[in-house]
Amino acid sequence: MADDDDLAVQSSVLGLSLAAVGLGWYTILWSIGLVGCRAARKRYRLRPRSPLASAAAGDVPGVSIIRPLRGLDPNLYENLESTFRQEYPNYEIFFAVADEHDQALGVVRDLITKYPHVNAHVIIGEENVGVNPKVNNLVRAYRQAAHDILWVLDSNVMVDPGTLARSVDALDGPSSVAQPKRKRVALVHHVPFAFATEPALGSHVEQAFLNTNHAKMYIAINTIAIDSCVVGKSNLYRRSDLERVDGTLKPVTSANAARNTGLPAFGRFLAEDNMIAGALWHELDVRHDLSCDVAHNAVGNMSLMDYFWRRVRWIRVRKHMVFAATMVEPFTESIVAGCIAAASLRYLLGFPVWLFLPLHFLVWLFVDLDVYESLAGHPVPQGSTKWKFIGAWVLREGLALPIWLYAIWGSTVDWRGRKYVVMRNGEVRKAGRDDVDKWLRWLRWSSSKDTAQYEPIDLAQD
Repeated sequence: MADDDDLAVQSSVLGLSLAAVGLGWYTILWSIGLVGCRAARKRYRLRPRSPLASAAAGDVPGVSIIRPLRGLDPNLYENLESTFRQEYPNYEIFFAVADEHDQALGVVRDLITKYPHVNAHVIIGEENVGVNPKVNNLVRAYRQAAHDILWVLDSNVMVDPGTLARSVDALDGPSSVAQPKRKRVALVHHVPFAFATEPALGSHVEQAFLNTNHAKMYIAINTIAIDSCVVGKSNLYRRSDLERVDGTLKPVTSANAARNTGLPAFGRFLAEDNMIAGALWHELDVRHDLSCDVAHNAVGNMSLMDYFWRRVRWIRVRKHMVFAATMVEPFTESIVAGCIAAASLRYLLGFPVWLFLPLHFLVWLFVDLDVYESLAGHPVPQGSTKWKFIGAWVLREGLALPIWLYAIWGSTVDWRGRKYVVMRNGEVRKAGRDDVDKWLRWLRWSSSKDTAQYEPIDLAQD
């Protein structure tokens, strides 16, 4: 009998401990989410005009804008035109294209003709510095840029006319005299704000994801700023800083100063943007900043399976770069977090699960919509448009855990028609015929048809 009583006490203590931990985690998660929501309201609902926009060309630092191109991305003309329309007196534009027959060249040439006063250049041909085709495409423009400040913009991004001036303001930051203990800013980035250009279901799910949960956590993490967290849609940094880092995330010292540095050093990574940001943060002991602008991300004809594989790809990349954060990710999602909190409250207070969960999802949705409105600068459109957005949001929340469970067991990813194997620290190599997800091989689900899609490892052909 005494043994049974001891077991009951131990079980009760364990239950109380788990319930307390569950509620503690839920409280922390909500605190982070509300930080993101509040920061979005404060940062994005007012975008003042920078004084640099009306300054003389000789009074502002020059900026080289580099846009890597490949094919006719959604909204390409408007995306590229937005760089010609920047309210900034001293900048140049490089359009980097690997193939002289690329269809994007026609759009570029039309815009150069339309804006003859803008200093624009076309760079055709890539330099093979690694397995990442984007970096290979960027290197020649990177070397030829006239200015130290570089602004790298993806081809599916459109920016407002005042973005560059406000970004340079953020990059310069407050003076060291005014805030002597404040680390200088070495990178300015912009939160992606998606807009679907096609009616495809995956496009709207991607839009709902980027404009709510992703934006909320992205802004919160960068507001707390305990580590680097950067998406490479739109990044502004100094070439002189990049020439001092190599992606090892080890501080620069006199002993390792002669290492391979600069943009070519990041050709071995798939997520080169994230690694550049991390290298600047850790190797130079500097910080990042978000400007009050967004990177308008055009989402084209994305099917639901396209969305699925896109999320799989980046979960697998993050797993090898920030393992602990990737493992915790499911517990930050609304369904898992809500179920943990519901079970904890029922155990501790007897609060009905059927009452808590609807309230939880309703408030979670309300906060996500508030973040969306902050980034958009206007309320969510009413009527069928709003319900379509909410429906896509619900589907995104429901898919989060299944996608994570599938992604976490593999290391192969498909990017721009090529398959890669993600290795330690986010480095990649081309996938070979045997590089099929291990769990698929264990279950004998793979076939010769599946493995035939993988390219043999041949870096000479990159």
